Amino acid sequence: MAESILNGKRILAVDDEPDVLSLLAEEIQWAAPGCQFERAATYEEGAQKLKSQNYDVVILDIMGVCGFDLLDLALKRNLRVAMLTAHSLNPESLKRSIEMKARAYIPKDKLGEVVPFLEDIL
Repeated sequence: MAESILNGKRILAVDDEPDVLSLLAEEIQWAAPGCQFERAATYEEGAQKLKSQNYDVVILDIMGVCGFDLLDLALKRNLRVAMLTAHSLNPESLKRSIEMKARAYIPKDKLGEVVPFLEDIL
């Protein structure tokens, strides 16, 4: 397996589901053990991290943590963002994500394929 471009990068995932955060950490750190993976489980925690730290890639849940509000915060800091969803898989959320300049829109049932999405963002 070729070395992932994610190695050496800082990644933040914000999701209210602990199992989703654990799966993201597992998938990403398996492919890129040299990356720094951080997580936040609430809007408030995610917003604080976005305002105070720099990340190479940010992964935001749409529904559980006010993802579009966090997307706005991240984009004001010129961060690359992937939107993640299980309950907002609809044309309106996809369109809004694209219009707001998210770089990817990932269904939660594709978490096993998250690494290629993130590598494409970079």
